[in-house]
Amino acid sequence: MKMIIVTTVEEYKSEVFKLFKKAGVESFSGSDIDGYKSAAPLMYTSSWFPSEKGGAASNMFFSFTEEEKATELFRLIKQFNTESETTNPIRAVEIPIERTV
Repeated sequence: MKMIIVTTVEEYKSEVFKLFKKAGVESFSGSDIDGYKSAAPLMYTSSWFPSEKGGAASNMFFSFTEEEKATELFRLIKQFNTESETTNPIRAVEIPIERTV
């Protein structure tokens, strides 16, 4: 069993749903999050409130799934990122699960 954590910008939320389905990952949880990158100081001074450093609307999903489904999901995410022209690729990590109850 593996735990998969996937993060993406809001624009790719529906694509992540499709990738989970294609990989056979039927149940997962998600949450809205703010994503941050180190930005040039010029970006901060060009806003109405330069002291505020807002994040990008993003999403985080996680699932406990079998190794084969995790492998397929990573293959699909890698393919999606390769075919997309973006500076915000879908990110994913896999964590091994030693025990479950």
